[in-house]
Amino acid sequence: EYVELFRGTVNQTAVYPREIIKEALARNAAAVVLVHNHPSGVSASSKSDETLTRILKETLALVDVKVIDHFVIGGTAEPLSFAERGLI
Repeated sequence: EYVELFRGTVNQTAVYPREIIKEALARNAAAVVLVHNHPSGVSASSKSDETLTRILKETLALVDVKVIDHFVIGGTAEPLSFAERGLI
């Protein structure tokens, strides 16, 4: 199931781990795949993306929900997969 949780501005968005946990638990999810876009069109991950992914992975693990992957979508560029890059 796809659920849009947050909307941001051109250069940032606020992501609240507690909201992701609430949605995962409401759906009895054992795992999640995270996805966000970069309006710039560049699908490279930033340090902020990597830090947030680590925090979400650690936080979700506390309630036995695994983060399978985190994709960054950027324009026509290939999506970046954190799992493929060894970042998960």
